[in-house]
Amino acid sequence: MTTSSNAPGAPNAAAVADVTVLLVEDDRSNLESLERIFTKEGYRVLCAEGARAALDLLRKQRVHVIVTDLMMPGSSGMDLLKAVKAVSPETEVVLMTAFGTIETAVEAMRSGAYDFVEKPLKRINITKTVAKAAERAGLVAENRTLRQEINTLRKREIVGHSPALRQVLEVAAQAAPSTATVLVLGENGTGKELVARYIHTRSNRASGPFIAVNCAALPESIIEAELFGYEKGAFTGAAQRKDGRFALARGGTLFLDEIGELSPAVQVKLLRVLQEGEFEPLGGRTTRADVRVVAATNRQIEQEVKAGRFREDLYFRLNVIAITMPPLRARPGDVPLLVDHFLAVFGAKNGKGPFTVTDAALEKLSDYPWPGNVRELENTMERAVVLSRSTTIDVADLPKTMVDNAKAGGEFVIPFGTPLEEIERRVIRETLRMTNGDKRLTAQLLGIATRTIYRKLAEDKAVTPGEGDELDREGDGNDE
Repeated sequence: MTTSSNAPGAPNAAAVADVTVLLVEDDRSNLESLERIFTKEGYRVLCAEGARAALDLLRKQRVHVIVTDLMMPGSSGMDLLKAVKAVSPETEVVLMTAFGTIETAVEAMRSGAYDFVEKPLKRINITKTVAKAAERAGLVAENRTLRQEINTLRKREIVGHSPALRQVLEVAAQAAPSTATVLVLGENGTGKELVARYIHTRSNRASGPFIAVNCAALPESIIEAELFGYEKGAFTGAAQRKDGRFALARGGTLFLDEIGELSPAVQVKLLRVLQEGEFEPLGGRTTRADVRVVAATNRQIEQEVKAGRFREDLYFRLNVIAITMPPLRARPGDVPLLVDHFLAVFGAKNGKGPFTVTDAALEKLSDYPWPGNVRELENTMERAVVLSRSTTIDVADLPKTMVDNAKAGGEFVIPFGTPLEEIERRVIRETLRMTNGDKRLTAQLLGIATRTIYRKLAEDKAVTPGEGDELDREGDGNDE
């Protein structure tokens, strides 16, 4: 009885033709017999009369399954198995022997063999075993490729091509090679950590670690120890020495997220690190700080300084280069790109897709103001992928509250014949509303100097006294 490619449970001819089987046998007659069997089955067959020749072939080309004799002069089949798993871990190995024992089989399986076949060989057994091994090798390769695709998608730094985002990336790229401290400002979910990583990967410290610390997530009682570390016995419970984040980030970048949440005591110690380039672990000696600091906050940091909640000298040390991330509602043109990106990521992660989006759904997504910014859009797309019963995302796949609240808030109509001066004033005021009155971000979005915003607001007040006072507040940075 023979096994054919069309037998039930056997791989189809097209799949078999893509599989390479390497036969390793020191007995030439047995080798030729195996070659005829697997060639007839439709496999691409390679032959080697020893372990060394087999490894030479393996290094030159992709091999899915190796069928090798266990007992061979020189290197044994077990030796070959271990070498194969070191050179090509995804290649499956089937061992053949006339002297099979339970101990040998256990050792082979522990070393990574797919299966163990006893001689004299039965054609149906060896072909079925190789078919299953080839299937497993294909699944392993497919999973590896899938993981690589997911990692590639996740490593895409920042998605979008809006003018506001391009301006942010231009400043970040200019700042990256320097040693200057960078302060990233913006609402929650706008991608402040992505910008920090963008700076790190383009800096001279790219080969070093990137350590991120969420200052708001660490209790005040332990944040000092987490940042600066401690020595054994420094306090009750300090049973052994522990490096802090400044030590762990040595040679790289330390990202301090939510910097506005630091207590006054920790602010003083952080200021010393930035000024003197050194820190003291609790109970330890002064240590040099070899890190580049990038900080971020969603707070109106200048108002925190004025209120006395944040040290002014620390603010100036952090604010050497300031970058303001625009909210997603200020870059609606990037929404379709982000939608495609997240659908690809979560589709791959969940083994679904590829996905498309209907025009109606994309319109709702583009019109929604996204108070949670890119993070909210990301969560919305993950939900759509998980709950969708097809690969087309429609309005029904979006959260009802989001659909109900979607409205064209990024556009406004200017009647034909409106004077240019009035158009300019309306554009500034509408953009200020979009940015919650942040003059610095408004200037960044419009491509004008911050002082121009102040001047136009003053002129506006002179024309319409008292109107729009709720928008007249400080931005996050210095005038340009």
